[in-house]
Amino acid sequence: MRMTSWFQRLSRMLRHRWLDDATANRLIAPDLLQALTQRVGASERRHSGEIRICIEGGLPMSYLWRDAPARERALMMFGKLRVWDTEHNNGVLIYLLLAEHAIEIVADRGIGRHVDADDWHAMTLRMGAAFREGRFGDGLTQALEEVSALLVAHFPLAEGEADRNELPDAPVVL
Repeated sequence: MRMTSWFQRLSRMLRHRWLDDATANRLIAPDLLQALTQRVGASERRHSGEIRICIEGGLPMSYLWRDAPARERALMMFGKLRVWDTEHNNGVLIYLLLAEHAIEIVADRGIGRHVDADDWHAMTLRMGAAFREGRFGDGLTQALEEVSALLVAHFPLAEGEADRNELPDAPVVL
C-alpha cells in the first residue's frame, strides 16, 4: 500500500467520485467510440491479436479505500474483460483512468515476449501528450495504430486466414 496523508487520500477520493462514468461519456463522444470500434475491427482483420480499450472516469471506492494504483485496476480489467483468454496469448488492453490522467497498457505474455516494457511506456507517453492537448481521439487512434503495427509484425494472419475475433471490438466505458 502506498503511504499518503489523510488529506491526499480524501482529495483523491473526491476527485474519483467527481469524475464518474458520466464524465467519461461526456469526454469520449459516441462518434469517437464508434470510430474506435471500427478501427479495432479493421486492425484485427490483419493479425491474430485482440485489442481492448477501457476508459474509466474514477476508481471504485474499494480501490480508493486501500489506495490502490491505476495499474492494479488495469490488471483487474485485463482479466475481467478476458483479454488474457486469447488463443495465442496476444491480447492488449489500453486502459485510461480519467481522474488521474493515468494510461496503462497491459499486454499478455505472447506479445509481451516480443515487445519491451520501454516500448509500451513510450506509447503511453505519446498518448499522454495528445491527451494533455485535449486530443483524446488522436491519442487513442495513435495508440491503437501502434499496438496494431506490433501485432501485425509479430502475429500476422496467414494468407487467406480469417480473424476469429475472440473479443468484442467496442471500447468499454465505465
